[in-house]
Amino acid sequence: MLALQKVRPGSGVHFNTIAKPENIAAGEVLIYVHFAGICGTDLHIAHWTPGYESMESAMPVTLGHEFSGTIEQVGKNVPADVIGTRVTARPSTTCGHCEACLKDDEDNCTSRKGVGIGRNGAFTSYVCVPYSNCHTLPDSLDMDIAALTEPMTVCAEAVATTEVAAGQTILVIGPGFIGQGIAILARSRGAKVVIMGRDDGPRLKNLAAAGFQHLIDTSDVDMETALSKFAPFDAIIEAAGVPTLVAATLPFLKKRGIFTVVGIHPRPAEIDLTTLVRMHQQIRGSYRAPAADWDGVIAFLDGHQDLMRQLISHTLPLTDALIGFQAAHDHVASKVILRMGEI
Repeated sequence: MLALQKVRPGSGVHFNTIAKPENIAAGEVLIYVHFAGICGTDLHIAHWTPGYESMESAMPVTLGHEFSGTIEQVGKNVPADVIGTRVTARPSTTCGHCEACLKDDEDNCTSRKGVGIGRNGAFTSYVCVPYSNCHTLPDSLDMDIAALTEPMTVCAEAVATTEVAAGQTILVIGPGFIGQGIAILARSRGAKVVIMGRDDGPRLKNLAAAGFQHLIDTSDVDMETALSKFAPFDAIIEAAGVPTLVAATLPFLKKRGIFTVVGIHPRPAEIDLTTLVRMHQQIRGSYRAPAADWDGVIAFLDGHQDLMRQLISHTLPLTDALIGFQAAHDHVASKVILRMGEI
């Protein structure tokens, strides 16, 4: 079967033909992949951004960790009646035998592996994952929308970490899919949302179509002037991965406000710590959502399918994945979804 893989350190990803998995490990299931999304992480891996060196031991490794599919086979200790179940899956797998896992503290597993990073992922026809990582999808949820579950859990965790509440004014930096999802969930909590990007015309246009009014493209307007119209912000959520924007936007955060960093940054950011202290501001990091939150995100997707479909800018066959990577890199795409085979 065709697979898009990272085969060596350095820039680039490659198509290879690999075998369909035959011996399904105990506790795992074989999923026929319907749709899989291209993520910012996939772009970082393709360009070999620092921070992914641990992947070398897994190469060649099939990419892709945002997906939906149907369980086709099961390994030992998995009930056979789950075959045919429509699922998505948490891509972070745990070892089950380290000290943290033995204490039921799986979030601190010391041997965690990511689907599509440390083990084969979903940019192919079939993927194996632990059955315990799977979440059942309602029959009413379209499978392309279901493939948005994982990134939307990241968005939900960011909104929760930021403690977004009704009546607040929130700045979201970065109008990629994560920024868009954060904006949608913050708005659903009753917040007024301002979204800022740079050279992001197509993505901001997408947000305008989704009903957002306060959109800033700093390639067209001065950032300080534009933000001053809304400041001080109750909270700022950074989803752009641009270190200089942290220091540049902190002055627009209110006293005791929360600044949440979601973006993956290629280098450290410098900030004025004295001002941070005197303003009682907090900087928080947000990354992976707990398993308990996934079903709620699935329910949100099921109830807002028309809205969420507007965020899918490209649906392409797997053979056109490199076109999707380029569209995402060029900020033309909001979300690229890859279609696997005949569905």
